[in-house]
Amino acid sequence: MNHVNLIGKVSSTPKIVEVENGRKIAQFTLTTKEMYLDADGKSKTKSQWHRLTAWGKWVAILQEYCTEGMSLAIEGRINNKFYQQAGIKKFVSEIEINDLIIL
Repeated sequence: MNHVNLIGKVSSTPKIVEVENGRKIAQFTLTTKEMYLDADGKSKTKSQWHRLTAWGKWVAILQEYCTEGMSLAIEGRINNKFYQQAGIKKFVSEIEINDLIIL
C-alpha cells in the first residue's frame, strides 16, 4: 500500500503549472519536524523537506488560500520519477496529494 500522512508547514508558495492537456498542477514544499534525543539525552529537532504535487480541485484551493508558513495536514501517495539530465540519471520523490486540511 502506498499511503502517506504528513503534518507540517508550507515552505514554498505553490507554483501553478499548466500541462499540455490544459490541466493545472500545483507544486510546493512542506517541512516536517521530528524530535529525538541525542546520545547525551538532549532534545534535538530534525527537519525534512517534502516535494508535493496536487491536481484537480486542490490546485484552486492551494492557489487561493495557501501561503508560506501555514500549517497543513496532507494525505497522499509517493511518486518516484527518474530522468536524464546532461547524461546524469536523476531521481525525484514527491508526494501526490489526495486530501488536505488547512490547520
